[in-house]
Amino acid sequence: MSAIAVPSPVPSPSDDAEGIRKALQGWRADKEALVRILARRTAAQRSAIRRAYAFLFREPLLNSFRQRLSRQYCPVTVDFWKAIILWTMDPAERDANLVHGALRRRGDGDHLAVLVEVSCASDPDHLVAVRRAYRSLFGCSVEEDLASCPALQQQLRKMLVSLVSSYRYGGDRVDADVAKLEASQLSEAVRKKQPHHDEVVRILSTRSKPQLRATFRRYREDHGTDIVDDIDSRCSSQFARTLKSAVWCLTSPEKHFAEMIRESVVGLGTYEDMLTRVVVSRAEVDMEQIKEEYRARFKTTVTCDVVDDTSFGYKDILLALVGCEEE
Repeated sequence: MSAIAVPSPVPSPSDDAEGIRKALQGWRADKEALVRILARRTAAQRSAIRRAYAFLFREPLLNSFRQRLSRQYCPVTVDFWKAIILWTMDPAERDANLVHGALRRRGDGDHLAVLVEVSCASDPDHLVAVRRAYRSLFGCSVEEDLASCPALQQQLRKMLVSLVSSYRYGGDRVDADVAKLEASQLSEAVRKKQPHHDEVVRILSTRSKPQLRATFRRYREDHGTDIVDDIDSRCSSQFARTLKSAVWCLTSPEKHFAEMIRESVVGLGTYEDMLTRVVVSRAEVDMEQIKEEYRARFKTTVTCDVVDDTSFGYKDILLALVGCEEE
């Protein structure tokens, strides 16, 4: 469920474009006005604003934002402009850019989370749109770049290519016999510490999300433990950690994203790129469910942790996208 509070009535795209242009004038941009306009518009409304802005001012809106970003040196201000730029993008365009950036990063581990999130927490049509946007923006397919990425181990590349290439059945039909068989196959692979087994990859990359939920329920019924707990206790490789994220993103994405938010704010400092990515990408999808999961697991709220760990305009855009939350 979306956390975006759209005003009623909604100003016209031209009025919003003019308001944004005014907010960008002068030495210091009016960040409050930008948040007030953009953080309270849906993806379709933001797209209309971009078209109106380009028509009125003969300049793409994202270019105007990127010019501002290029002149910033204060980390908090940089984080604000990164968040605004990602939020203003079309969702498929945004995810394509996130994947492209992840494939060019090495060594921080978070790049794998990006790839799994886009591959597994998207509905089938959105994933197709991401692949199409990637090809349009970068002149090659995401599958090609994944398959040739030197930062990924061969087994990881194989699984991620399978996940990002999938087009899952979108209906609710479930086959109980298949769930029983594949729960057994998954258990055997985990027990033998072979999470990279071909059957594991096949099951995760081809089955519908309702079918996978049924399979994981059967796994728990037959073996007395959750598959994620078994992966944690029996397998310690990077592949296994990525597999755990894939299982959550496919069947209970709110668990994965709540953990990502928590990971981004605990300890010394804040992992702003991770926090921005999760809040921006899930604000219109399932932020309400993420907030419920976060409160249940960590006994605090997303709002409290964002307030404690961020500041100024960056804090304002995140809070607007997270939405109202009772203490």
